[in-house]
Amino acid sequence: MKVTIYHNPGCGTSRNVLAIIRAAGIEPEIVDYLENPLSRDALKSLFASTGRPVRALLRRNGTPYDALNLGDEALSDDDLIDAVVRHPILMNRPIVVTDLGADLCRPSQTVEKLLPPGALPKTHVKEDGEIVSFAAHEDGK
Repeated sequence: MKVTIYHNPGCGTSRNVLAIIRAAGIEPEIVDYLENPLSRDALKSLFASTGRPVRALLRRNGTPYDALNLGDEALSDDDLIDAVVRHPILMNRPIVVTDLGADLCRPSQTVEKLLPPGALPKTHVKEDGEIVSFAAHEDGK
C-alpha cells in the first residue's frame, strides 16, 4: 500500500503518526511541506481529498493565523488556501494519504483507519510514553 504523510518533523503528533505507520510495516513517502511547500493546486487537491472544510485543516497555534485574521468567516476557501501557500506553517498536520483515503490524523491513532486492517500491533507507545490501543485488536483479533 502506498502511504504519503505530509509531515512536520518538529511536531510530536506528526512524529507519532510516522512511527505508527512504520509500526504497520510501511515505509511512507514523507513530504516535509515546510521544506518543500505545496503549490496552490496541490494544496487544494490535498485538502479536498480529506473531505474536510479548508478551515478545519488550518493550524492556529504558533502560526500567523490571528495576525492574518483567518478567523474571519467572510474569507473564502480560496483566500484560506492562498494564505497557506504563503505561510505553509498554517497547514495542520499530519495529513496522511493512502489507498483507503486521506485525513488529518489528530489524534495520532486516527491514522489506523487509513492503514490495512490488522497491520498495526495491538498497542503502540507514543514518544511521550502514552500507550494507545488500536480498535482492530479491542475484540481479541
